[in-house]
Amino acid sequence: KEIVVRQEGWTREKVLQVAASAEQGSEHPMGEAIVKMAHELRIALEPLKDFTAVPGHGIRATVQGQPVRVGNLRLMEVDGLRVAGLEAETVRLAEAGLTPMFVAVGGTVVGILAVADTVKQHAREAVSALKDMGLDVVMITGDNPRTAAAVAKEVGIERVLAEVLPEAKALEVKRLQGEGQRVAMVGDGINDALALAQADVGIAIGAGTDVAMEAADITLIGDDLRGVATAIQLSRATMRNIKQNLFAAFIYNVILIPVAALGWLNPILAAAAMGASSVSVVSNALRLRLFVPAT
Repeated sequence: KEIVVRQEGWTREKVLQVAASAEQGSEHPMGEAIVKMAHELRIALEPLKDFTAVPGHGIRATVQGQPVRVGNLRLMEVDGLRVAGLEAETVRLAEAGLTPMFVAVGGTVVGILAVADTVKQHAREAVSALKDMGLDVVMITGDNPRTAAAVAKEVGIERVLAEVLPEAKALEVKRLQGEGQRVAMVGDGINDALALAQADVGIAIGAGTDVAMEAADITLIGDDLRGVATAIQLSRATMRNIKQNLFAAFIYNVILIPVAALGWLNPILAAAAMGASSVSVVSNALRLRLFVPAT
Protein backbone atom coordinates (compact mmCIF):
# COMPACT_ATOMS: atom_id res chain seq x y z
CA LYS A 1 0.00 0.00 0.00
CA GLU A 2 2.87 2.38 0.73
CA ILE A 3 6.65 2.42 0.44
CA VAL A 4 8.83 4.67 2.60
CA VAL A 5 12.41 5.25 1.42
CA ARG A 6 15.01 6.05 4.02
CA GLN A 7 18.38 5.73 2.29
CA GLU A 8 19.67 8.19 -0.28
CA GLY A 9 20.15 6.71 -3.73
CA TRP A 10 17.20 4.38 -3.29
CA THR A 11 13.81 4.68 -4.95
CA ARG A 12 10.46 3.09 -4.12
CA GLU A 13 10.82 0.80 -7.12
CA LYS A 14 14.29 -0.34 -6.02
CA VAL A 15 13.15 -1.04 -2.47
CA LEU A 16 10.20 -3.05 -3.79
CA GLN A 17 12.41 -4.93 -6.25
CA VAL A 18 14.85 -6.03 -3.55
CA ALA A 19 12.09 -6.98 -1.11
CA ALA A 20 10.09 -8.89 -3.72
CA SER A 21 13.22 -10.69 -4.93
CA ALA A 22 13.93 -11.82 -1.36
CA GLU A 23 10.29 -12.85 -0.76
CA GLN A 24 10.11 -15.14 -3.80
CA GLY A 25 10.65 -18.15 -1.57
CA SER A 26 8.03 -17.15 1.01
CA GLU A 27 4.66 -18.86 1.55
CA HIS A 28 3.48 -16.12 3.91
CA PRO A 29 0.53 -14.07 2.58
CA MET A 30 2.40 -10.81 3.12
CA GLY A 31 5.43 -12.07 1.24
CA GLU A 32 3.22 -13.25 -1.60
CA ALA A 33 1.52 -9.83 -1.65
CA ILE A 34 4.88 -8.07 -2.06
CA VAL A 35 5.87 -10.34 -4.95
CA LYS A 36 2.45 -9.88 -6.57
CA MET A 37 2.74 -6.10 -6.39
CA ALA A 38 6.16 -6.20 -8.06
CA HIS A 39 4.77 -8.33 -10.86
CA GLU A 40 1.82 -5.99 -11.33
CA LEU A 41 4.22 -3.05 -11.68
CA ARG A 42 6.32 -5.11 -14.15
CA ILE A 43 9.39 -4.92 -11.93
CA ALA A 44 11.98 -7.56 -12.86
CA LEU A 45 13.05 -9.68 -9.89
CA GLU A 46 16.60 -10.78 -9.17
CA PRO A 47 17.65 -14.40 -8.51
CA LEU A 48 17.27 -15.55 -4.91
CA LYS A 49 19.76 -17.48 -2.76
CA ASP A 50 19.95 -18.73 0.83
CA PHE A 51 16.32 -18.05 1.67
CA THR A 52 15.36 -18.54 5.33
CA ALA A 53 11.98 -17.85 6.90
CA VAL A 54 12.12 -16.60 10.49
CA PRO A 55 8.70 -17.46 12.00
CA GLY A 56 7.02 -14.45 13.54
CA HIS A 57 9.75 -12.09 12.35
CA GLY A 58 10.27 -12.13 8.59
CA ILE A 59 12.79 -13.55 6.15
CA ARG A 60 16.51 -13.53 5.39
CA ALA A 61 17.91 -14.07 1.90
CA THR A 62 20.74 -13.18 -0.43
CA VAL A 63 20.01 -11.05 -3.50
CA GLN A 64 22.76 -9.96 -5.91
CA GLY A 65 25.34 -11.12 -3.38
CA GLN A 66 23.94 -8.85 -0.65
CA PRO A 67 22.24 -10.12 2.53
CA VAL A 68 18.62 -8.91 2.56
CA ARG A 69 16.21 -8.92 5.46
CA VAL A 70 12.50 -8.17 5.22
CA GLY A 71 10.54 -8.23 8.46
CA ASN A 72 9.34 -6.56 11.60
CA LEU A 73 11.19 -4.47 14.16
CA ARG A 74 12.21 -7.52 16.19
CA LEU A 75 14.05 -9.01 13.22
CA MET A 76 15.96 -5.77 12.74
CA GLU A 77 16.86 -5.66 16.44
CA VAL A 78 17.96 -9.31 16.51
CA ASP A 79 20.23 -8.69 13.51
CA GLY A 80 21.62 -5.48 15.04
CA LEU A 81 20.15 -3.12 12.44
CA ARG A 82 19.26 0.44 13.44
CA VAL A 83 15.87 1.89 12.44
CA ALA A 84 16.38 5.32 13.99
CA GLY A 85 14.39 7.98 12.19
CA LEU A 86 11.66 5.61 11.05
CA GLU A 87 9.76 5.32 14.33
CA ALA A 88 7.22 8.04 13.50
CA GLU A 89 6.50 6.51 10.08
CA THR A 90 6.07 3.08 11.65
CA VAL A 91 3.51 4.40 14.14
CA ARG A 92 1.62 6.29 11.43
CA LEU A 93 1.37 3.25 9.18
CA ALA A 94 0.35 0.92 12.02
CA GLU A 95 -2.40 3.26 13.21
CA ALA A 96 -3.73 3.25 9.63
CA GLY A 97 -4.17 -0.52 9.92
CA LEU A 98 -1.11 -1.36 7.80
CA THR A 99 1.71 -3.74 8.71
CA PRO A 100 5.11 -2.01 8.40
CA MET A 101 7.89 -4.30 7.18
CA PHE A 102 11.47 -3.04 7.24
CA VAL A 103 13.73 -3.74 4.28
CA ALA A 104 17.45 -4.00 5.03
CA VAL A 105 20.24 -4.52 2.52
CA GLY A 106 23.68 -5.33 3.83
CA GLY A 107 23.84 -3.63 7.20
CA THR A 108 21.47 -0.76 6.39
CA VAL A 109 17.72 -0.36 6.63
CA VAL A 110 16.79 1.22 3.30
CA GLY A 111 13.05 1.61 3.72
CA ILE A 112 9.66 0.33 4.85
CA LEU A 113 7.00 -1.58 2.96
CA ALA A 114 3.51 -1.09 4.39
CA VAL A 115 1.35 -4.10 3.64
CA ALA A 116 -2.42 -4.06 4.09
CA ASP A 117 -3.61 -7.23 5.81
CA THR A 118 -7.02 -7.00 4.16
CA VAL A 119 -9.91 -8.16 6.30
CA LYS A 120 -11.61 -11.13 4.68
CA GLN A 121 -15.07 -10.62 3.27
CA HIS A 122 -17.80 -11.53 5.78
CA ALA A 123 -15.27 -11.58 8.65
CA ARG A 124 -17.41 -9.26 10.78
CA GLU A 125 -20.50 -11.39 10.12
CA ALA A 126 -18.56 -14.53 11.12
CA VAL A 127 -17.40 -12.97 14.40
CA SER A 128 -20.94 -11.80 15.17
CA ALA A 129 -22.32 -15.29 14.48
CA LEU A 130 -19.76 -16.88 16.82
CA LYS A 131 -20.64 -14.42 19.58
CA ASP A 132 -24.36 -15.13 19.11
CA MET A 133 -23.54 -18.79 19.74
CA GLY A 134 -22.11 -17.87 23.14
CA LEU A 135 -18.46 -18.24 22.15
CA ASP A 136 -15.60 -15.97 23.21
CA VAL A 137 -13.63 -14.70 20.21
CA VAL A 138 -9.96 -13.77 20.65
CA MET A 139 -7.53 -12.50 18.01
CA ILE A 140 -3.98 -13.87 18.29
CA THR A 141 -1.58 -12.33 15.80
CA GLY A 142 2.07 -11.65 15.18
CA ASP A 143 1.26 -8.11 13.99
CA ASN A 144 2.15 -5.07 16.06
CA PRO A 145 -0.45 -3.89 18.62
CA ARG A 146 -1.62 -0.82 16.66
CA THR A 147 -2.28 -2.75 13.45
CA ALA A 148 -3.94 -5.59 15.36
CA ALA A 149 -6.18 -3.17 17.26
CA ALA A 150 -7.28 -1.47 14.02
CA VAL A 151 -8.21 -4.79 12.39
CA ALA A 152 -9.92 -6.09 15.55
CA LYS A 153 -12.05 -2.98 15.80
CA GLU A 154 -13.12 -3.39 12.18
CA VAL A 155 -14.37 -6.96 12.70
CA GLY A 156 -15.80 -6.50 16.20
CA ILE A 157 -13.24 -8.36 18.36
CA GLU A 158 -12.55 -6.90 21.80
CA ARG A 159 -9.73 -9.12 23.07
CA VAL A 160 -6.48 -8.97 21.11
CA LEU A 161 -3.08 -10.58 21.70
CA ALA A 162 -0.51 -8.94 19.41
CA GLU A 163 3.16 -9.59 18.58
CA VAL A 164 2.73 -13.26 19.47
CA LEU A 165 5.33 -15.66 18.06
CA PRO A 166 4.20 -19.00 16.58
CA GLU A 167 5.34 -20.98 19.64
CA ALA A 168 3.63 -18.47 21.93
CA LYS A 169 0.35 -18.91 20.02
CA ALA A 170 0.42 -22.61 20.89
CA LEU A 171 1.29 -21.80 24.50
CA GLU A 172 -1.63 -19.37 24.72
CA VAL A 173 -3.98 -22.09 23.44
CA LYS A 174 -2.52 -24.50 25.99
CA ARG A 175 -3.02 -21.94 28.77
CA LEU A 176 -6.70 -21.59 27.89
CA GLN A 177 -7.05 -25.37 27.87
CA GLY A 178 -5.43 -25.47 31.31
CA GLU A 179 -8.24 -23.21 32.55
CA GLY A 180 -10.76 -25.83 31.47
CA GLN A 181 -11.68 -24.13 28.19
CA ARG A 182 -12.28 -26.02 24.97
CA VAL A 183 -10.40 -24.11 22.29
CA ALA A 184 -10.97 -23.95 18.53
CA MET A 185 -8.18 -22.27 16.59
CA VAL A 186 -8.73 -20.81 13.13
CA GLY A 187 -5.70 -20.06 10.96
CA ASP A 188 -4.30 -20.13 7.45
CA GLY A 189 -0.56 -19.56 7.71
CA ILE A 190 2.65 -21.36 8.58
CA ASN A 191 2.82 -19.38 11.83
CA ASP A 192 -0.55 -20.83 12.89
CA ALA A 193 0.38 -24.51 12.48
CA LEU A 194 1.57 -25.14 16.06
CA ALA A 195 -1.53 -23.53 17.58
CA LEU A 196 -3.80 -25.41 15.16
CA ALA A 197 -2.25 -28.70 16.28
CA GLN A 198 -2.48 -27.76 19.98
CA ALA A 199 -6.14 -26.69 19.90
CA ASP A 200 -8.98 -29.09 20.69
CA VAL A 201 -10.21 -28.34 17.18
CA GLY A 202 -7.95 -26.82 14.54
CA ILE A 203 -9.77 -25.17 11.64
CA ALA A 204 -7.73 -24.24 8.56
CA ILE A 205 -8.85 -21.88 5.83
CA GLY A 206 -8.90 -23.69 2.50
CA ALA A 207 -7.12 -20.83 0.76
CA GLY A 208 -4.25 -21.00 3.28
CA THR A 209 -0.92 -22.85 3.30
CA ASP A 210 -0.50 -26.62 3.06
CA VAL A 211 1.25 -26.67 6.45
CA ALA A 212 -1.78 -25.14 8.17
CA MET A 213 -4.20 -27.54 6.48
CA GLU A 214 -2.04 -30.52 7.46
CA ALA A 215 -1.98 -29.44 11.12
CA ALA A 216 -5.73 -28.75 11.34
CA ASP A 217 -8.59 -31.14 12.08
CA ILE A 218 -11.00 -29.36 9.72
CA THR A 219 -10.27 -27.58 6.45
CA LEU A 220 -12.87 -25.16 5.15
CA ILE A 221 -13.55 -25.03 1.43
CA GLY A 222 -12.65 -21.55 0.23
CA ASP A 223 -11.87 -18.59 2.48
CA ASP A 224 -15.34 -17.59 3.77
CA LEU A 225 -14.98 -17.31 7.55
CA ARG A 226 -18.71 -17.83 8.01
CA GLY A 227 -17.85 -21.47 7.40
CA VAL A 228 -16.39 -21.58 10.93
CA ALA A 229 -19.77 -20.79 12.48
CA THR A 230 -21.48 -23.21 10.09
CA ALA A 231 -19.09 -26.02 11.04
CA ILE A 232 -19.77 -25.49 14.75
CA GLN A 233 -23.53 -25.30 14.22
CA LEU A 234 -23.44 -28.52 12.17
CA SER A 235 -21.36 -30.30 14.80
CA ARG A 236 -23.82 -29.29 17.51
CA ALA A 237 -26.75 -30.46 15.39
CA THR A 238 -24.97 -33.78 14.79
CA MET A 239 -24.33 -34.33 18.51
CA ARG A 240 -27.98 -33.56 19.31
CA ASN A 241 -29.02 -36.08 16.68
CA ILE A 242 -26.71 -38.77 18.09
CA LYS A 243 -28.04 -38.24 21.62
CA GLN A 244 -31.64 -38.41 20.37
CA ASN A 245 -30.94 -41.71 18.61
CA LEU A 246 -29.16 -43.20 21.62
CA PHE A 247 -31.98 -42.15 23.94
CA ALA A 248 -34.66 -43.55 21.62
CA ALA A 249 -32.83 -46.85 21.20
CA PHE A 250 -32.22 -47.15 24.94
CA ILE A 251 -35.85 -46.49 25.90
CA TYR A 252 -37.08 -48.80 23.14
CA ASN A 253 -34.95 -51.70 24.38
CA VAL A 254 -35.60 -51.09 28.07
CA ILE A 255 -39.35 -51.37 27.47
CA LEU A 256 -39.56 -54.13 24.86
CA ILE A 257 -36.82 -56.58 25.90
CA PRO A 258 -38.49 -57.43 29.24
CA VAL A 259 -41.86 -57.70 27.49
CA ALA A 260 -40.41 -60.11 24.94
CA ALA A 261 -38.55 -62.08 27.62
CA LEU A 262 -41.77 -62.64 29.56
CA GLY A 263 -43.43 -63.96 26.43
CA TRP A 264 -45.92 -61.18 26.24
CA LEU A 265 -44.81 -60.15 22.74
CA ASN A 266 -45.45 -62.17 19.61
CA PRO A 267 -42.10 -62.98 17.86
CA ILE A 268 -43.40 -61.62 14.57
CA LEU A 269 -44.33 -58.34 16.23
CA ALA A 270 -40.95 -58.26 18.00
CA ALA A 271 -39.14 -58.62 14.66
CA ALA A 272 -41.27 -55.90 13.12
CA ALA A 273 -40.66 -53.65 16.12
CA MET A 274 -36.88 -54.15 15.81
CA GLY A 275 -37.05 -53.16 12.15
CA ALA A 276 -39.15 -50.12 13.02
CA SER A 277 -36.53 -49.13 15.61
CA SER A 278 -33.74 -49.17 13.02
CA VAL A 279 -35.85 -47.23 10.53
CA SER A 280 -36.68 -44.54 13.10
CA VAL A 281 -33.03 -44.07 14.06
CA VAL A 282 -31.87 -43.84 10.44
CA SER A 283 -34.74 -41.50 9.55
CA ASN A 284 -33.81 -39.19 12.42
CA ALA A 285 -30.16 -39.18 11.29
CA LEU A 286 -31.23 -38.30 7.75
CA ARG A 287 -32.79 -35.09 9.06
CA LEU A 288 -29.26 -33.68 9.07
CA ARG A 289 -29.49 -33.51 5.27
CA LEU A 290 -31.98 -30.70 5.81
CA PHE A 291 -29.52 -28.72 7.97
CA VAL A 292 -29.47 -25.00 7.16
CA PRO A 293 -26.95 -22.77 8.99
CA ALA A 294 -28.38 -19.94 11.07
CA THR A 295 -27.79 -16.51 9.58
